[in-house]
Amino acid sequence: MKQTINIHQFRNAFARAGREENFSYEGQEALFDWLETYEEDTGEEIELDVIALCCDFSEYSDLDEAIDYYSIDVDTEDEDDKRQQVIDWLQDRTTVIEFDGGIILQDF
Repeated sequence: MKQTINIHQFRNAFARAGREENFSYEGQEALFDWLETYEEDTGEEIELDVIALCCDFSEYSDLDEAIDYYSIDVDTEDEDDKRQQVIDWLQDRTTVIEFDGGIILQDF
């Protein structure tokens, strides 16, 4: 049995699981939107498993955080080029969900 949920129910599921701090308010919305798009694009329904999402995805408040975590070599000082280089590097390896306020990466 499947149930369709909205963003408020999605956020409440994180709160009930004690995981409301795993993603920012904006990050939760970006993840929810990405999951909905994934379902639409693939025709596959996703079962909401908050713990699995928290294990599979991590939010970074800025690219420098991701650069440090994944030891990404950046060979430019220009911020726009640096951003594009890092996003390209990450997209070659994992799912990247960009949103205003940070990025969410599927852990690898």
